[in-house]
Amino acid sequence: MAKSAALYFHYPCFDGLVSAALSWEFLETQKGWSVDELCPVNYTVRNNWLASGLKRPCAIVDFLYHPSADFWADHHATSMLSKEAEADYQRRLAEFPLYFDEQAGSCASLLFRHLRESLSTKPHFEAMVAWAEKIDSARYSSVEEAILGEAAALKINRSILFEPGAEYARFLCQELRNHSLEHVAALDAVRTRQDEVERRIRAGLKQVEKRIRMEPGAVATFEAEQGKDEMINRYSAYYFVPDARYSVGIIHSEEGTAVTAMRNPWREFPSVGLGRIFEKFGGGGHQRVGSIFIPKNESQRIPNVVKSLLSQLSLAGPEVNV
Repeated sequence: MAKSAALYFHYPCFDGLVSAALSWEFLETQKGWSVDELCPVNYTVRNNWLASGLKRPCAIVDFLYHPSADFWADHHATSMLSKEAEADYQRRLAEFPLYFDEQAGSCASLLFRHLRESLSTKPHFEAMVAWAEKIDSARYSSVEEAILGEAAALKINRSILFEPGAEYARFLCQELRNHSLEHVAALDAVRTRQDEVERRIRAGLKQVEKRIRMEPGAVATFEAEQGKDEMINRYSAYYFVPDARYSVGIIHSEEGTAVTAMRNPWREFPSVGLGRIFEKFGGGGHQRVGSIFIPKNESQRIPNVVKSLLSQLSLAGPEVNV
């Protein structure tokens, strides 16, 4: 009898969705699992993650390590929440399929590297993995492609920004497991969401344009209120200041405030470790991208987080006028 199992994956995140689709296919066709619970998770659970009880057996992809994981893959430098968790990972490495590589551009590419032969019956996975790598490592050809690109993967990625509930996450996992990116992007549920997100992004660009400023070290910074009819794309700063080295966005919403930072992906220079910086605040990320969400009841933390972040980013670099 197939093992009734749960699959936890990072969401809302295109890489998390693709990683889930790959893992789901592998675990059911190669390992005899029956994945009957698809569980999207985000970093809001970070503080209680290691203490949380997970269904067994379980797989976790594109997310923090957990000692209950029977299958795990991630590429975030901040995956280990404690020295004890890291020691547990090292101890279990020989017994369980646990894949970790912080140099990988995406979790999907890490998984595909290990599982490609077992996934050969689904040729559409290769294109999905390539786009997950491009999106998660911010390797867009231009800021225009990053914000309003027309590729199917980019439209799907935009669609998850609109009320990204668990039901829609499960729907996308199912569709991506079985169909091409073009097929999924053309579905009514995806197209309707994408169109609304695109409208809101264009409105958000107008707000960023009014509020962007430069800080020492060529850091483009903006603070904005994200209303119901606006969305602030994380690449927005580079739309208006393409030569900035870093961008920092302070984006307020009804639930709280997101502070994000990004190294300009279209400039060549060594990046500070943004994921590590945000880990100290209680957030996370990669070498070139980091973020933290601060609930409204902790809003007093925002000035100190922003001040510390800007201080660490104001390294030697040319000034850029806006």
